[in-house]
Amino acid sequence: MQQAVPTVSDIRFSAMNLLALREHSVKELKDKLGRKFAVVELIDEAIAELIEQNLQSDERFAQAFVAMRQRQGKGPVIIKMELREKGVDSGVISRFVDDSDVLWCDLARDAWRKKFRGTVPADARERAKQMRFLHSRGFSSRHIQAVFTTSTNEDW
Repeated sequence: MQQAVPTVSDIRFSAMNLLALREHSVKELKDKLGRKFAVVELIDEAIAELIEQNLQSDERFAQAFVAMRQRQGKGPVIIKMELREKGVDSGVISRFVDDSDVLWCDLARDAWRKKFRGTVPADARERAKQMRFLHSRGFSSRHIQAVFTTSTNEDW
């Protein structure tokens, strides 16, 4: 028995099911639909229709993705890298991830407090360990330094 050739409608239906679960970037949709359907031209056509009808938007995807990662305590370095891997345009990334935003220092401090319970590093080795943790979470050196050079004693 031969498998029927998919139509744009079939591909669009599958794409809509994916988008109903969560926002997807164009690259994610192409990858997922490509595993299910072999006709690249039809996949591109279906995605173009979704974009035209504003049912798929890399901007909306980036906004939702950044908010999700911030809730998880991730920093801007990791978020930017992940968005690039998901095929989001650098202009869109820079619109939603601003390294200079004070929010990142606050998120770094919150992640530090959660992990280390606000315990001041006793020596250089412990401080380096805490800094490595924040770096692995995607915070830049500037954000990490802000955690350790806080001007208020309440944090310590």
